[in-house]
This record gives sequence, C-alpha cells and structure tokens, in this order.
Amino acid sequence: MSRKVTAHLFNSINGVVESPDQWQFDRFGAEEGALMGASIAGVTDVVIGRKLWDEWSQYWPGNDDPFAAFINPVRKHVVSSTLRGELDWNSVGIDGDPVDYVKALRDNGSDGDIAVTGGIDTVRSLFLGGVVDALTLTTHPVVGVGRRLFDETVPITRLNLIDSTVTSSGNAVLTYSLRD
Repeated sequence: MSRKVTAHLFNSINGVVESPDQWQFDRFGAEEGALMGASIAGVTDVVIGRKLWDEWSQYWPGNDDPFAAFINPVRKHVVSSTLRGELDWNSVGIDGDPVDYVKALRDNGSDGDIAVTGGIDTVRSLFLGGVVDALTLTTHPVVGVGRRLFDETVPITRLNLIDSTVTSSGNAVLTYSLRD
C-alpha cells in the first residue's frame, strides 16, 4: 500500500508563495493552526528543498513550539544537487531524480505519510511530476510580491478541487490533485 504524499503552501490572491512570513501572520489564527496540525498529524517523512532546509536547520532546532515539535524529529529528505547521504538534523540528501526518489519513498510500504514542505521549485516539480497526491494552498486575502508556484514556465495543467474551506479570518484553504 502506498503512502499519501501531500504539500501545503501559503499563497496570496495573486498566486505569490514566496516569503509568506511577510504577509500571512495577521490572518493566521486558531483555525489555520488546527488545519496545519491535521495536515501533519500522520506525517513521518518530509521532503524539503536545500535552501529551505538550510534556513530551517539553523532556525528550528532548539525551538519550543508545536511546529518545532513536529519538524525537528521527523525524517527529512533534502532535494539538492550538492548534498548527499546522511546529514545533520535527522536528514538525508536525495541521490538521483527527486520524482523517482519520492515514488520509491511513497511505495516502500512504511507507515506514515509524506509531506513536501518546500521550496517553490521542489513543490512544483514533485506536484507536476505526479507524486504529490494533494496540494493544499491556503490563500490569504492579500496581494503579494514575489515568486509564484505556477508561473509562466508551467504549461496548462488541469486540477481537481478535492477539498475546500474558508476560515473566519478570510483565508480560502483549497486542496487540489492533478486531473487525469
């Protein structure tokens, strides 16, 4: 039985996913926290891009909040062209094609789900590569500035809306899968 692979990003109404710390926190409340908690509840492995891994591996160890309690002990698989093998912070560098690696990780029969936490290129390539079962975008009522998940480099891609909710703070939490 294969494991579920998910990804979750915060985005602005104009599709910006870069630097959500610049615009998300005034609209991130208890409902958003509960949704995030539910999305990581069964996760035993995280796939993460090297740049985000570099940032988080310096920030999260030693932190004492609910996300730190999740991210610090979970096994992390780092998408990188330079990092290989066992790494600090309970991490391993992915050797070879990330799509093939995540397929093998998904199909290995272990317990627990897999979350792709970022960055932008990692989520985009794994989602478009067909290994992410569910992509959740928490859309904040703000116009952002920066990189988009689906920019002009992405060909027309059809999606299915598989879940949706609107929080009291005005965020639309939309979950998609690739349409066959």
